[in-house]
Amino acid sequence: MTDTIVLAVDGGNSKTHLAVVGSDGAVHALVRGPMSSPHHLGLDGSIAALEHMLEDALAQAQLPPARPHAAVAQLLMAGVDFPSEEQELREAIEARGWAQRTIVGNDTFAVLRAGTERGWGVAVTCGSGINCVGVAPDGRHARFPSLGTITGDWGGGYDVGLAAVFAAARSEDGRGPRTTLEHAVPAHFGLETPHELAEAIHRSLVPLRRVQELPPVVFAEATDDPVARSIVEHLADEVVALARVALERLELQDEPVEVLLGGGLLQSGDGILLAAVEDGLRSVSSAVVTRKPWSPPIVGAALLALDELGAGADARERVREELRTAVEQREKVSASG
Repeated sequence: MTDTIVLAVDGGNSKTHLAVVGSDGAVHALVRGPMSSPHHLGLDGSIAALEHMLEDALAQAQLPPARPHAAVAQLLMAGVDFPSEEQELREAIEARGWAQRTIVGNDTFAVLRAGTERGWGVAVTCGSGINCVGVAPDGRHARFPSLGTITGDWGGGYDVGLAAVFAAARSEDGRGPRTTLEHAVPAHFGLETPHELAEAIHRSLVPLRRVQELPPVVFAEATDDPVARSIVEHLADEVVALARVALERLELQDEPVEVLLGGGLLQSGDGILLAAVEDGLRSVSSAVVTRKPWSPPIVGAALLALDELGAGADARERVREELRTAVEQREKVSASG
């Protein structure tokens, strides 16, 4: 093992990856854990989740459990949206001595770095929620708080699912247009009607958070149903709006910018959604190149940590390959377990 290591964390709203990587790009440990977002768990809960994962990672890497003495700890976390939140988490990690230098940011930066070797561009993530970051060649950033309705956001699995429930209810009682979602949405939960679903949610028999399961239902119905299609098109418009504003803030509208589409909804490959996003972005700039990241976000976190060390192309290529393979193996184990 190399003497110099870095810690990389991609901390999401549903799962977390923590990796120990050598300065040569060798992956010494990768741990998959549960949600670690400070927004949902609080600062102490987030750190507790990360500490547990770190213990497992150090055991895998055969490093002493007390302190890893990493050169860099790069933590890219969902729910870390303001500088004050970055500072709080960074100071808490620094107090625990995980690394000589600790860098904290939003997890959308991991998506961007995972998808490009340039180190700049725009990334939009759409999973349980929606967010966007832009990085200019000179290092300037464009960011959004991404706190939902209070910051003007709409998008992600929760919003799409809630829109489907809304449309289904109004189809049933006549306040809205008829839609196949009237039957498809309650059927997903083993129920017959939107009225039954509303009662089940109201009485906490079906947790409201489960509306996040509905985007695949909406995508499937959107092929033939105008109401479902309008929800998908609304989501595409929001993705395009975020990317457009990021490009405008960074004055990159005329540059050959890569726009990376990450997160479960954009990674799912739904044809209607992706086609609408691509059409919308072409109207913003003909120079934009739209694609999905070719590596998982934890790779982006590791690459940003190695960038801090000035790692060369060989190390970057090695960590991409080894960490991508390791993530695929962990995901298979998780799916089978």
